[in-house]
Amino acid sequence: MEPVITVGLDGSPESLAAARWAADEAEYRGFTLRLLHAWPMLAPEPTRVPSEVDQNYWARRLVHNAEAELRKRHPGLAVVVGLVADEAQDALLHAASESAMTVLGSRGLELVESYFLGDIGMSVAARSERPVVLVRAGTRAQAQPAVPERANDVVVALKLHGPCDDLLDFAFAAAAARNVPVRAVHGHGLPVHAYVPWGVDHDVADGIAQDARKQLDQVLHPWRVKHPGVEVADTIGLESPARAVLRAADSAGVLVVGRRRHRLPAPRLGPVAQAALHHARCPVAVVPHD
Repeated sequence: MEPVITVGLDGSPESLAAARWAADEAEYRGFTLRLLHAWPMLAPEPTRVPSEVDQNYWARRLVHNAEAELRKRHPGLAVVVGLVADEAQDALLHAASESAMTVLGSRGLELVESYFLGDIGMSVAARSERPVVLVRAGTRAQAQPAVPERANDVVVALKLHGPCDDLLDFAFAAAAARNVPVRAVHGHGLPVHAYVPWGVDHDVADGIAQDARKQLDQVLHPWRVKHPGVEVADTIGLESPARAVLRAADSAGVLVVGRRRHRLPAPRLGPVAQAALHHARCPVAVVPHD
């Protein structure tokens, strides 16, 4: 079966931004794009009733308008559409299990707003067994004004301890498809003994940075060999991992963060993924790993 990128549509500006980003990604990779709209009250297709009493009318119009725009922008792209009579989260999780990635709109809610209002995209990203990309309306991917030279880099956040092959596989594939560099970012807060009365002991800080860079080079070496055509850069931030990643995301085209696969009833996102999804302005790919 040909790989599919699924995008969830609900008619919001964020979901339309996600659809445009997903169409670009599908064209980069030569994948099929699937446009999906889910609503529990949809009637079985096909319906044979006038539009004024057809409960599927607006759902079909929403999806078909998006399809028409994307086919115009990408005339050679394979696009399929689907209306699903189910709760959005359940439908998206099922679709995600069949997709190379799932792309959703995100409002980038602050923590308090997200707690009270909920965010299906965040929930799907925390539960999906495959990568989920969240896209805000008005991201650089949708805007055309001048941007920094490296604003199309694929930035990947790495811990250096534990598995990271799934993250690097996604990041390097995305960079190769776009013909842009990968920038690996590692944040490492300074220990207490690095601080002295007049500030930071630079010898201690430099030693920590050098050790981290050596580890990062070891992690990246096999990927440099596997993808010789992809330029690779690295950034070591002597600060909290979340802060280092958000700083790097200011000039990113796509930010790739990891999430551990949880076998618990209430899976969750880690602090770096949470910070990225709430505050990064670029599209954020959440990649599950063991």
